[in-house]
Amino acid sequence: MSTDRRPYRRETEESRREALIEAALDLVAEGGPQAATVRAIATRAGVTPGLIRHYFASKEELTRAAYRRLVQILTDDSARALRAAPASPTDRLASFVAASLSPPVVDPMRLGLWAGLLNTLRSDPEMRQIHEQGYHSYRDLLEGLIAALPRDAGPEQCRHDAIACNAVIDGLWLES
Repeated sequence: MSTDRRPYRRETEESRREALIEAALDLVAEGGPQAATVRAIATRAGVTPGLIRHYFASKEELTRAAYRRLVQILTDDSARALRAAPASPTDRLASFVAASLSPPVVDPMRLGLWAGLLNTLRSDPEMRQIHEQGYHSYRDLLEGLIAALPRDAGPEQCRHDAIACNAVIDGLWLES
């Protein structure tokens, strides 16, 4: 007697959550938000559709977790360059900006993923909050690098410069 059931694997709760988030991100990157159906996410993650409900109260909650992950990945990948950056504040800022405009941060799939999820900000206040938190985290990192530059600038000027620099980075990122 043949069965079409998948082999059972015991996974930790965290690894299942991660697999669901990664599946959602992959599907949105490949086909936009409409491709990330509950069934498609479950299939990609190797679970049943009902199991998604065990980890996330709704598809929207899963989408929020996926967006939070994306924003964190983009910031972390940019910041990773600081580990190997020279000690000079100017070189550290240059390394960070260059990393923000280079692979893996600049990637057509990531841009599509970001753009696909960004559309939900208009209708979902929780997604807007995740976006703002991610933006503030990135901006604060950039602001710290700018504040360390050898120049006479107060906190307000450093904040202003970080916002302006972030806008230029965003524009160049989108152009890429």
